[in-house]
Amino acid sequence: MTAATPPEATLLAQQDALAAHIRDPDRVAPPAGVEERRLKIYRELFFNNVESLLAGNFPVLRRVCGDDGWRTLVRAFYRDHDCHTPLFTELAREFLRYLDERADGEAGRDDPPWLRELAHYEWVELALQISEARPDDIAFDPDGDLLAGRPLVSPLAWPLAYAWPVHRIGPGFRPDAPPDTPTLLMLRREADGAVSFHALTPLAFRLLQRLEEAPDLSGREQLLGLAAEAGAPDVEAFVADGAALLARMRAEGTIPGTRSDPPGQG
Repeated sequence: MTAATPPEATLLAQQDALAAHIRDPDRVAPPAGVEERRLKIYRELFFNNVESLLAGNFPVLRRVCGDDGWRTLVRAFYRDHDCHTPLFTELAREFLRYLDERADGEAGRDDPPWLRELAHYEWVELALQISEARPDDIAFDPDGDLLAGRPLVSPLAWPLAYAWPVHRIGPGFRPDAPPDTPTLLMLRREADGAVSFHALTPLAFRLLQRLEEAPDLSGREQLLGLAAEAGAPDVEAFVADGAALLARMRAEGTIPGTRSDPPGQG
């Protein structure tokens, strides 16, 4: 005589069977005893909810893929990816993880080479909008000397580098090869919560990188190092131009001021 299956185990098995069918109705049979009309409602409700959320996060990618291509891509994500979190606010990040996984397999063989960078470019706007970082997470002096002091990059200013011109890709522009130079951009969350996009020169991008990489160096030390990297023939003129660039970055909010925290804490 065999022991009866506990009711909670039976329910769990039924839920697992239903979830497996909803995720992959073409290959997984539905659980016994559930009316097809009800199954259809569940299938459409769950998938359409995920598709709608992702379409809002990746509007350009959706237009580039077209209706059929987009739904096929979302269907593959919905079916094949094991999400790390159930939070709706993290769904777009999970989609990026899926695209990374997909690129290494047969499913991604025919994807455009810029697909992941375009998706990241669209995702990062949401990521910055919901970031819990604050400009005053690190103590700073808004009036500090940007050459003698240690310039602080705002945690709400994110420099980004892409191989593809992601800010130009759309239904009317699908590049076949990356340009010779990378696309350097900065996203910044403004005081009103809006995210603004800005093109960066290579020197401005590298300066922001250096400020993050070596936060204990003064602004002058950073510019002298950058002048050496660039092979500048007139170092003092380079530093003067760099000081003006730092001042502009402070005026626009990219650099809120100079660090007040003790060196070594960055």
